[in-house]
Amino acid sequence: MRAGGSLLSLRGLRKSFSEQKSGRELEVLDGIDLDVTEGALTCIVGPSGCGKTTLLRLIAGLLAPTSGEVLFEGVPVEGPGPERGMVFQEYALFPWRTAARNVSFGLEIAGVSRREARGRADGYLRVVGMTGHDDLYPRELSGGMKQRVAIARTLAVEPAVLLMDEPFASLDAQTRNAMQAFLVELWEKTGKTVVFVTHSVDEAVYLGGEIVGLSGRPARVVRTFANAQPYPRNRTDGEFIRLRSEILAYLAGETAGAG
Repeated sequence: MRAGGSLLSLRGLRKSFSEQKSGRELEVLDGIDLDVTEGALTCIVGPSGCGKTTLLRLIAGLLAPTSGEVLFEGVPVEGPGPERGMVFQEYALFPWRTAARNVSFGLEIAGVSRREARGRADGYLRVVGMTGHDDLYPRELSGGMKQRVAIARTLAVEPAVLLMDEPFASLDAQTRNAMQAFLVELWEKTGKTVVFVTHSVDEAVYLGGEIVGLSGRPARVVRTFANAQPYPRNRTDGEFIRLRSEILAYLAGETAGAG
């Protein structure tokens, strides 16, 4: 693991959408201030529908803020960039391309030769434990395998930051736990900065070195939980259970307040 200064900074970040039918302004984010340290694995939690995915899309540059700014290494983000790679909940793999060709897609778009792109794709498939499955199509892969391919595709363009939007939410419990352990190993191996959005408190406590708690909509940062438990983490350990309970209590309070 590496640790450095703030790689990402959010300053007064606000986002509103116009409702299609009424034309009313729907405020989703209300002045988010947040710093993400280089090399950190940061999890973001909050009540359902509070704007976690919207926040991640703003960091990725897929949405523009209504006001405020996202800074990467001190420079304002004005759109998508190769230094910020996004892994979505849905795998978004091309069904007509093999695992290797899915991973090489971004490289080919960037002008890398097909031969070099394939070599790099094979390397990243090794990183995510998919050696020997490179010529399989998405329909031939399990959910966990598809998500590994999606992660390898994001890693292949060598982003500084991995933005992960509930990437394991659709997996069964056993596969989800295995993928969480895999992500920790990958993070320790690569030193990437990871921002991980999740609805699961258990997942946040298992993964996060810092867990950022948002309020109900319009969202703002209301709690930050430091998590110094060593990896690999034991879900039955007393500190794990204590922190999980503390985060659940904060979420219950936000839900009750919204109600």
